[in-house]
Amino acid sequence: MSIKMRFLLSYVGVIFFSIILLLTAGFLIIFAITGDAKSIESLYKKTYVQKPLTTEEESIFLDLKLLAKNNAKQLLNENEIRSFEQEDIQIVVRKGMKIEYASPSLDRQVLDQSLPRFEKTNINTRDTIKMNNTFFTYVKFDFYFPDKKEGSIFVLRKASSYTELIREFFPILSGLLLILFIMIIGIVNYFVSRSIIKPLDHLKKAAEKIASGDLDFAIKSTSQDEIGQLNGAFEEMRSRLKKSVNIQIQYEENRKELLSNISHDLKTPMTSIIGYMEGIKDGVANTPEKMEKYVSTVYVKAKDMDSLIDELFLFSKLDLKKEPFHFEMVELNTYLEDYVEKLYLDQGIRMELHLLYHPIYVRADREKLKRVLANVINNCVKYMDKDEKIISISLHERIEDLMVQITDNGKGIESVALPFIFERFYRAEQSRNSQTGGSGLGLAIAKQIIVEHGGEIWATSEVGKGTSICFSLRKGDNR
Repeated sequence: MSIKMRFLLSYVGVIFFSIILLLTAGFLIIFAITGDAKSIESLYKKTYVQKPLTTEEESIFLDLKLLAKNNAKQLLNENEIRSFEQEDIQIVVRKGMKIEYASPSLDRQVLDQSLPRFEKTNINTRDTIKMNNTFFTYVKFDFYFPDKKEGSIFVLRKASSYTELIREFFPILSGLLLILFIMIIGIVNYFVSRSIIKPLDHLKKAAEKIASGDLDFAIKSTSQDEIGQLNGAFEEMRSRLKKSVNIQIQYEENRKELLSNISHDLKTPMTSIIGYMEGIKDGVANTPEKMEKYVSTVYVKAKDMDSLIDELFLFSKLDLKKEPFHFEMVELNTYLEDYVEKLYLDQGIRMELHLLYHPIYVRADREKLKRVLANVINNCVKYMDKDEKIISISLHERIEDLMVQITDNGKGIESVALPFIFERFYRAEQSRNSQTGGSGLGLAIAKQIIVEHGGEIWATSEVGKGTSICFSLRKGDNR
């Protein structure tokens, strides 16, 4: 059953039970007062049609009625009748069709037209009449004078016009109030249900959009209640899902780019190897010198392929967190001196080393740290464009860690490319020339290794002057 149908049924149920409870409460009140359940049948008639008298009216009416039965002639004595009058109570005596006496405040001509005719049975003794836009309630008694002429006495009291109108139209007003009650409950039900169903409808449409793959929209929350909180949670889910999809798309683009780059990097040396091997097979290398050249070229290309495969394998294990690290305390001054001493670079490249004046220890994996230095320095060498080629390694001690800075005087990196050089598969040099670029994994591998060490890696560069690659390592206990 839908929520809308539940609200409709609850609305009908509230109206139904409210009416039942109202009628039950009225029945219990009347029964408690009268003690007779049958009296409820004549409640309206007794209360509104019979027009109950006040104590003063009842007393005057009974005295006049007694007088009419015992000495009707006295009703024609004006002084006698005046003795019965009280404030706000008027008396009228009629004989035949002529009004013999009427209180001074009453208009006799209007009375003659408004008062009811003689009724021998005295059944309808009470009612309300309207004279000159004024309502009067009355009680009457019809009798016969000694000369057998018809006579009537009336005791009148001015009544509120609003009260009489309400009494007259009580059933209609009750019905209108009931309709108004139903309308108010309906309006309240509409706005309450609307405040719940409308946001849920928006959520339904949002879910349909997400199911169709559309995540480029926002779910607005217009309240702070539970529905608003649900909207907020749904918007948070949509936002995270969109980010996840964007990351997945980026991963897919990276994968495609990786396949393209690896295919090119593997195909180029493989083509060379096949070409030279065909030359050997076809007897092109017909001298010892040519044979040496062909074999050397095949060997170099095979080494390039082997290096590329090793790099891909290492990156894959680092990315999957499956590459083991063996941390130990390393005195960095000595470590760098040994590394530079064993480093083999092309002639014409000068290495400069700037160390600290005291021993400094870091917690590091020796082999992985060597890989970081190798990747960064190889990257520096590939982009050297000066006659005097200089690579400088310097240490800088900070409060909680140590910074290693590797600087070259190469051609530098464009500012638009600088933020992306540590991303996987990214290359500022878009050509696949193995002499000036690689697979784009060297700095990405260096970043993953430094992050596993609990440090950070970054770069600064100025086009035409050079680039500095910096990374931090946490300090260890001095020994």
